[in-house]
Amino acid sequence: MQETGSLLARRAGRLGTMAALLLVGSFAQGAAAQDAGGRVVLAPHRAVYDLSLDNGRPSGNIETARGRIAFEFTGDACEGYALSFRQVTQLSTEAGPRVIDARTTSFEAGDGASYRFKTESSAGGANPDTVDGTAEKSGGGYEVKLRQPKPETHRESIDALFPNAQMKAVIQAARAGKSTLNVRLYDGASNGKEVYDTLSVIGKRIESEPSEKPLQRPEFTKMARWPVTISYFKAGSGESTPTYTISFELYENGVTGAIRLDYGNFALRGTLTRLDLLPQEPCAK
Repeated sequence: MQETGSLLARRAGRLGTMAALLLVGSFAQGAAAQDAGGRVVLAPHRAVYDLSLDNGRPSGNIETARGRIAFEFTGDACEGYALSFRQVTQLSTEAGPRVIDARTTSFEAGDGASYRFKTESSAGGANPDTVDGTAEKSGGGYEVKLRQPKPETHRESIDALFPNAQMKAVIQAARAGKSTLNVRLYDGASNGKEVYDTLSVIGKRIESEPSEKPLQRPEFTKMARWPVTISYFKAGSGESTPTYTISFELYENGVTGAIRLDYGNFALRGTLTRLDLLPQEPCAK
């Protein structure tokens, strides 16, 4: 159970980026900008997901699970993107209840060239584990400077995308009609040293109406959306089974709903219960 809590806490922050909304100002202005320039534009937003145990698959010794994800995403391609994210999950097992609490703050440059991150995760009321550092593209790869858990620097000679750049790439692939996308990702997860090979599987366009109330708005009724599953593999491990996967419905403007987090030995489903679009200044990039 200790490993289950640790894994969930370490991985929680990535969902905030995966669920980023990509909408500029009003819907009409955002759609025009995307059609004219063919670019993906990230927009400020707040979102809340309610979590529950996915009863459709075996869950080991976990009897019930409930929780919530809440995050705020601000910025633009000119100033960069900031994320503040928290996931709290309560697991009920034969050994008793266990609470997992994960918090992440990050900032990614608008051009995807640098990334700053801090994650605090705790399980069962223990002191939080903290990973704090920066990553910057350099010489065809990138350099990571950690402040916590201990000061150190390491370099990777092979390039990787940071989280927002990865999400943009998935949206661009969906628009282009691609069914798969492979990219290498660095997001500061775990101890700040790990890098992942990711496989995104993109399904056919969904024609049914959205089931989540915050998405039942006129601006979404005719908008294209696709089912997407992203699997994460430790780079260079040679493993055929992913460390974990994230599934969701991806709208053409980047809104995500109907999420599912598969941690291997159990899975959680998340329902979007609140969606607030925030004001944004125009950005030419």
